[in-house]
Amino acid sequence: MNTYSNVAKRNEYSDADLVMQHVDLVKRIAHHLAARLPSTVDVNDLMQSGMVGLLEAAGNFDASRGASFETYAGIRIRGAMLDDIRKHDWTPRSVHHKYRQVTDAISAIEAEMGRAATAEEIAERLGVSIDEYHKILADSAGSRLFSFEEALEEPTLQRKPPSSDAPSPDQELYQSQFRTQLSESIDELPERERLVLSLYYEQELNLKEIGAVLDVSESRVCQIHGQAVMRLRAAAKRWS
Repeated sequence: MNTYSNVAKRNEYSDADLVMQHVDLVKRIAHHLAARLPSTVDVNDLMQSGMVGLLEAAGNFDASRGASFETYAGIRIRGAMLDDIRKHDWTPRSVHHKYRQVTDAISAIEAEMGRAATAEEIAERLGVSIDEYHKILADSAGSRLFSFEEALEEPTLQRKPPSSDAPSPDQELYQSQFRTQLSESIDELPERERLVLSLYYEQELNLKEIGAVLDVSESRVCQIHGQAVMRLRAAAKRWS
């Protein structure tokens, strides 16, 4: 066996080891995403697409780039799952239309008032009752619209893996500006909305668990979460 074959064989074993050691990472990401999506999404389907991402990560990982394999693989796994979700967008056009109306209303009110728009103000601007507005939030939250990773990804380098080619100076500047603007917009959210986002995305609690922390119903947490994400999307429209 020549030297090239020896290197290839060692790489093959290394890739297999990386995959076997990180199967639990696929499971964890799949269940975390599934908890945010309608029950029609099969966690096993997410795991299958996630395994594809893990295999690709194992084959393409370059340790010399500085990122840990778990960080790199996590991005590729989540990206593969989101790609699969995008292919099966079950959201009715009416929900997309109402979603855009809400973000437009929030953007207009906050530009006029110089502060966070209240649910009552948004409902009034839309010409609907507060109950109907809450239903819009619930309908949107039940779709892929509120996959936070998808809704608020950095637009130019979506899910660009750490070990891929380095971004250009213009891309790095845009990424930096995007992160700064997103951070500032999150800081400007009403306190309860910031707390829900933190518990949901950083602490990885589900809606029921967050409801127990805040002593509110799961549906109320869903409304708070939905309004926070719509508020951030409205802010994002002003950054471009």
